[in-house]
Amino acid sequence: MLKYKVLMLQFLGNIEAKIDAKTRVFVPAAFRKILQSSDQNTLILRKDVFQNCLVLYPLQVWEEELARLRSRLNRWDREQQALFRQFVVDAERLEIDTNGRILIPKRYCQMAGIASDVRFIGVDNTIEVWAKEELEKTLIPADDFGARIQTLMNNNTQND
Repeated sequence: MLKYKVLMLQFLGNIEAKIDAKTRVFVPAAFRKILQSSDQNTLILRKDVFQNCLVLYPLQVWEEELARLRSRLNRWDREQQALFRQFVVDAERLEIDTNGRILIPKRYCQMAGIASDVRFIGVDNTIEVWAKEELEKTLIPADDFGARIQTLMNNNTQND
C-alpha cells in the first residue's frame, strides 16, 4: 500500500516566460522552489478540460485527482470508462531538467496555441500554462469580476 505525506502545495503568481524553438521553457523559480521543497520534480501535463491552456499537476496532486475521479466512476459503465480514458489519454509525464526547464511536447503547444510567449499562472495546487494572448481573452473585466465575486461570496455567506 502506497502512503503519501499530505502536501500543501499552493502556487500563486502570473509569470511570463518564453518557450524556445525546441519547446522548452523554464519553470518559474518561485514555482520550482515550491516543487523542490516538497520533492515534486515530476509533473503531469494535460490540456485543461474547459480552457484553452495546459495544466501542470505535481505528480502527487495528479494521483489524488485520478483517485477522486476513479471513485466517482463505474469501470463497468461504457460512457464512464470513455470519460476516464479521455481524461488520461492526453496526459504526459514531464521531468524538470537540471536547468529548471520542462520540454512541452509540440502537440500540446498546438492544442493551446502556444508559439513563444507564455504565462504561468499559479492556480492553487496546479500551474496553468497559457499562450499570452489566449489568457487575455478569458479574463473578466474588473467591474464585472468584482460584481461576480460579491454575488458569490454573499450567496456563500448566506449558506454558511
